[in-house]
Amino acid sequence: MGTVGTVGSAVGSYDALLVVSFGGPEKPDDVMPFLENVVRGRDVPRERLLEVEAHYQRFGGVSPINQQCRDLIAAVEPTVDLPVYWGNRNWHPYLEDTLRRMAADGVKRAAAFVTSAYSSYSACRQYLDDIALARAAVEGAPEVVKLPHYYDRPGFVAAMVDHTREALERLPAEHRDGARLVFTAHSVPISMAATSGPDGGAYEAQLRRAAELVVAGLGGDRGWDLVWQSRSGPPHVPWLEPDVCDHLRGLGAPAVVLVPIGFVSDHMEVVYDLDVEAADLAREIGLPLARAATVGTHPSFVAVVGELLAEPEPPACPPGCCPAPPRRRAHG
Repeated sequence: MGTVGTVGSAVGSYDALLVVSFGGPEKPDDVMPFLENVVRGRDVPRERLLEVEAHYQRFGGVSPINQQCRDLIAAVEPTVDLPVYWGNRNWHPYLEDTLRRMAADGVKRAAAFVTSAYSSYSACRQYLDDIALARAAVEGAPEVVKLPHYYDRPGFVAAMVDHTREALERLPAEHRDGARLVFTAHSVPISMAATSGPDGGAYEAQLRRAAELVVAGLGGDRGWDLVWQSRSGPPHVPWLEPDVCDHLRGLGAPAVVLVPIGFVSDHMEVVYDLDVEAADLAREIGLPLARAATVGTHPSFVAVVGELLAEPEPPACPPGCCPAPPRRRAHG
């Protein structure tokens, strides 16, 4: 990360790459302020915040996500002829602070790589809104162009194929052939899922497509399911189901591999909801279970960033794409 350098021909008119992520706490005192940032403007019960705070405190109050962003940037930097910056939506380094530094460094036009591969309000539109808010707060802020979704890019799929195969190999040999693949993604309100993308339904459709591509990459005719995790909304609002733990209870398979297809890194919702809750349940019911890694810094995934930069500038999202849910402001 640094001042503006020479722009390579492969990256067109961009003079910087901005990695945009969710953010996470890095010490115990950060946890509740971070969670309050995340749920501002939403009707999330205080009891749920305290429950999630305990998840973070179990791991020393540190989310893995910020270090994983640093690792991704370290892997990407040698592959692109651009300075690379990093800004978060919900914790330091905040987008506004990063854009201020970019403006001081003379950046005029940046490509934004968001650590979320899919279409929905929370996975895409909210990132765009937060980028717009940060730009409005910074005099001379650079133009920021969000790179396209990448859930079906060969590099994303290849990384998940490799990690899923590795997880299958960790199962007892006698259970590997019959193991079921259970793909997981962050649950969202049903209303949000229904309005995701320009024509609705994109979030679920894209996740199913990604899962299909991973299964095809593994070869053979292996059974699989798409389930949901990490629900955080008020109980009276319907969210996508089934929950991963509910699904495991009734699965009836000899073994299972959990594949967190909806996530780019092994952050807190992966390491707690899958590696603690789901793993504990599997032990309780005697279900052999392995969890595939997320794409992380797999070389095939790292290469996707450069590929997206080299392509023509993507069109802007059409008006009304992935609208804010009811009772939630699109800005603020």
